[in-house]
Amino acid sequence: MGARNEPPRLSEGGFAAWSRDRLGMARRGAAECGDVWQLEPGVYVAAAAEPCEAVLRRAKDFPKASSPLFPPLKRSSGEPTPEERGYAHAARMRGLRAQAVAARIGEIAPRTARFADRLPTGQDVEILPPVRHTLAEIGVHYLFGEDAPVLLPYASQLFLAREVLVRPSRWVWPRWVPTPARRFRTRQQAAFTDALRPVVRRRRSSGGLGDDMLGQMLRPSPHYGLLPEEAVLDTLPGITVATFETPSRAAGWILLHLALYPEAAARVAAEAALLPADPAATTSTHLGSLRYTQALVSEVLRLYPPSWLLTRRARRQTQLADYTIDAGSTVLVCPYTAHRDAREFAEPDEFRPERWLDDPGSPAKPGVFLSFGTGPHGCEGTALAMAMLTLLTAQTARCYHLSEPSGPEPGYQVTTLEGLAPVGLRLRATVRDRGRS
Repeated sequence: MGARNEPPRLSEGGFAAWSRDRLGMARRGAAECGDVWQLEPGVYVAAAAEPCEAVLRRAKDFPKASSPLFPPLKRSSGEPTPEERGYAHAARMRGLRAQAVAARIGEIAPRTARFADRLPTGQDVEILPPVRHTLAEIGVHYLFGEDAPVLLPYASQLFLAREVLVRPSRWVWPRWVPTPARRFRTRQQAAFTDALRPVVRRRRSSGGLGDDMLGQMLRPSPHYGLLPEEAVLDTLPGITVATFETPSRAAGWILLHLALYPEAAARVAAEAALLPADPAATTSTHLGSLRYTQALVSEVLRLYPPSWLLTRRARRQTQLADYTIDAGSTVLVCPYTAHRDAREFAEPDEFRPERWLDDPGSPAKPGVFLSFGTGPHGCEGTALAMAMLTLLTAQTARCYHLSEPSGPEPGYQVTTLEGLAPVGLRLRATVRDRGRS
């Protein structure tokens, strides 16, 4: 492949630390080392769009590691079988597919409007905590319907357990070692499960399964029959946290861009002005009409994918670009650099929501988009996340002009551990004149 600069010699776990607050180094690595480059023996980086997409789609060659953040609890009855886990996934997807989300837009919209109503004005506010709280309310309600108020506090503790578990440590312990973080995780997972179990039993005994995602999981399948209780309980802690943890990071970047690009924010506000006065009357048709808002959300997710680095391990020897990847090697897939590949995106560093529109005169439709992954292991909650983020963006821009605190430095710090986030982001909301943009 010709001469290339030698990249830093780092362990797999050290790559994120090396790149923290220096994402430009990852981009320079891609520019100097090629589409795929070897970080150290047995560790490769897929940096360009084509190999990134190839790795994620080739699930047989590069399977996703089976290391759930919330593994099944140990019980005398044993863990769910692989068949039961597969059925649980299929049952979850019945409640998360695009058609299911579209049918419940009228439940999501009021909570995004409530976020805007509650946002303080005339003061600098750290934005991620209220965003996370709002998205947790939406996500938990989407999963558990009328039982959400009981389960929301436990979901918040699951999020805290996740944050403690992924906190950087100088030591890497085997999975079987009961570290304090893992014990805390297990206690919070058990508490969530104990709160959820009577909900499952009550619904099944009464026959009122509900129209939420839990209700979909409790319905018998013609092929598999009834999903065992433990399989239901074990599959839900992870998806509960996922409904609001990653979208919260994305929402931080989106609201920051509303502050940085007031003309784009005004265009979002003009679209949002056509939404129903009663948010509960919002339908999937209204959501579909927010074309520019969805384009803005997609563009921010392109520039700042919340999951900027994904890990895959080669199951067998295979070829990737000009490299022969041995079985057991690690491939780090970098959506951040893939999304800034000039072969896929014109002017890739520029914020241009119009690139996602098909209006006459707009740029060509962009190519690879990996913010929600792709292939067999793409994000289950893509439709739900896009609905939440689009409506939150529209309702916020409809009500407010956002701005950053004054000063030469950004009012936030970029972190890359476990995801790309603007930590400590502070914004100021000023009421928008509804008669003017």
